[in-house]
Amino acid sequence: MTITVADSAVKRIQELRKAQGKAALMLRITVEGGGCSGFKYKMELTEDLRDKDQTFASSVITDDISLGFLNGTVISFEDGLIGSEFKLDNPNAVSGCGCGNSFSV
Repeated sequence: MTITVADSAVKRIQELRKAQGKAALMLRITVEGGGCSGFKYKMELTEDLRDKDQTFASSVITDDISLGFLNGTVISFEDGLIGSEFKLDNPNAVSGCGCGNSFSV
C-alpha cells in the first residue's frame, strides 16, 4: 500500500519545518468515521511518530488502519487566490461532500 506525495506538498512541509524551527515536523493524515459522507479526513502537523505509523516521502505519516482507506492517494499542496490547502486525490472515494473533507467508499 502506498501514498504519493507530490513535490508541492513536500515543499510546503519543508517550508513549515523551517518557519517553525522543527526539523521533524510532518503532516499526519488519518481517516475517521463521521462527516456527511461516512468518513472524514483529519490532518495535523506533528513531530510524534507512533508504533504503527507509515511514512511517505519523509513528509507525510498515517496509521496502518487509515492507510487502507488512503491507498493510492496523491497528496498535493495548492496555493490559490482564495486560500491554500493540502489536497487529497483519493481513488478509493466513490463519492464526497461539497467541503472535500468527507467521503464514502
